Amino acid sequence: MLYDLHTHTSASDGLLSPGEVISQAKDIGLPGLAITDHDTVDGLEEARRFIEENNLALDFIPGIEMNTELAEKEIHILGYFIDYHNRLLLKRLQEIKKARLERARKMIMRLSNMGFNISFEQVERIAQGNLIARPHIAQVLRENDYVSSIKEAFDKYIGKGRPAYVNRYKFLPAEAIELIKGAGGIAVLAHPGLIRDDSFVDTIISLGIEGIEVFYPEHNHGQIIKYSQLSQKKRLLITGGSDFHGYNQDENRGRLGSCGVNPEIMRNIFYYQQTKTKNKQEEH
Repeated sequence: MLYDLHTHTSASDGLLSPGEVISQAKDIGLPGLAITDHDTVDGLEEARRFIEENNLALDFIPGIEMNTELAEKEIHILGYFIDYHNRLLLKRLQEIKKARLERARKMIMRLSNMGFNISFEQVERIAQGNLIARPHIAQVLRENDYVSSIKEAFDKYIGKGRPAYVNRYKFLPAEAIELIKGAGGIAVLAHPGLIRDDSFVDTIISLGIEGIEVFYPEHNHGQIIKYSQLSQKKRLLITGGSDFHGYNQDENRGRLGSCGVNPEIMRNIFYYQQTKTKNKQEEH
């Protein structure tokens, strides 16, 4: 079975609670997984406690997916084995949360001005009091019968270049990489195939990324080979995951456990992290 290193919970834009994701991972026989919610660590302690309280034999990797932008191109940076109590990380995430909130309010206002019956309270309810993201706005548009799917909401109204789109807060990949490493984590470039411009991949590598998400539901065979060879050439870790958001959800890239890394690759990741931690301890 595979280790799924890219999953989302209701702490960001997933449908299931952290405990529910862990429970389903155990039910389908995954040996381990990472929870990598967008720009938040709020679900990690709940997941850890759920594993402990239910005495589950499951390797849990506390993670995050940071949404950054470079030259108007969206770049996602995954972090693994992060210390989710790190003061600097939490401070920056709180700032990002406020910026996301303000962005959501502006987008909802634009939709209202376009004649849509949509309120911030509706979006907040969908988000379950957690981080508000565009998929939550899209879900309300679908609930209110303005669109038939989340994809349609993005394509017509809230995707980049669409009438209700609002530019994101300024958050560069270099800062995300620095924050993840500062919190003791491993920084990995998420789904490079979705960037659709490998010059950006080269740039991110030059910024000190430690791995590439090679195995991803929307990567074709050629991309898997290309990014695997690039990882080996640059001596970077190979990772992979499903980008699971919950069943019957348009944002779901793949079924839980449908994509990931085998135990041999996972051993390399564990070894890298252990060596990194040991070297850091020896420095101090």
